[in-house]
Amino acid sequence: MSLIRPLSGRKPAFTLPKGTIDTQMHAYMPGHPAFPGGPALPAGELPTPQPYRQFMDWIGIDRVIVTQGMAHQLDNANLVACLNAFGDIAFGVAAIDASASEAELDRLSAARVRGARIMNLPGGATNLTKLEEVDAIAASRNWMIAIQFDGSDILDYEERLSKLKSRWVFDHHGKFFCGVTPDSPQVKATKRLIDSGRCWFKFAGAYESSKTGGPDFEDVAVVARSIATHAPERIVWGSNWPHNLARTQADYPDDAALVDTVLSWLPDEAARHRALVDNPQELFGIAPSGDR
Repeated sequence: MSLIRPLSGRKPAFTLPKGTIDTQMHAYMPGHPAFPGGPALPAGELPTPQPYRQFMDWIGIDRVIVTQGMAHQLDNANLVACLNAFGDIAFGVAAIDASASEAELDRLSAARVRGARIMNLPGGATNLTKLEEVDAIAASRNWMIAIQFDGSDILDYEERLSKLKSRWVFDHHGKFFCGVTPDSPQVKATKRLIDSGRCWFKFAGAYESSKTGGPDFEDVAVVARSIATHAPERIVWGSNWPHNLARTQADYPDDAALVDTVLSWLPDEAARHRALVDNPQELFGIAPSGDR
């Protein structure tokens, strides 16, 4: 049976505030096949901007950050096509390295790309060996960097990360595959990087690194609560739609329940507003929604 992504149902118990930004999702347009070196396109019907707009209405999302999917490697044509299809509610995070020409970077900026992606896991187009070159490009454009790697190794990268010139976000709850607690050295390093002034922390895809599993993801939750209490001004949230790792219906999460679970890790309504509206505006350099 083909995987079906629900686009309506019970509303989340938390009402998302006006101007909410989903900072982590992928979308795909017809005519853009997967590239060698990356994963296949997501299972099921192609998750284009159209069904995601239905998802936005269901969950209560107003604006979106479209992240370049690994399937398309360094070719950002699909990303640009998605941004054009979404219109001015959408901004992008591209996959680039030093091979990108100034003309290409101009084209991406004009398409509302506001960031670059480092993906240091299998299938990633640009890994941590290119961190400094991507940082130089991002800084020259006032873009941010979305960095995803196994946070188990953060102590090996802390010095380099602390020297970044660009704003950046530590993706997917840090993906501490080794398993950590709030007192672990890796979490303390994360807090030091946040305190340095350029690092944010993204709540997205808890199921990708949790060892205890859903629906509570308690091992991820305890660390998330600790970091959110430490720096509520540095948390952002993403739906991780269309949940690319899901290949069967049994793997697919209950989106409304997932929203409620993850947002409950923030200490109060003010922290939720920051994570959903204010913090992503600052991280991505996006004007308040009323000013667009």
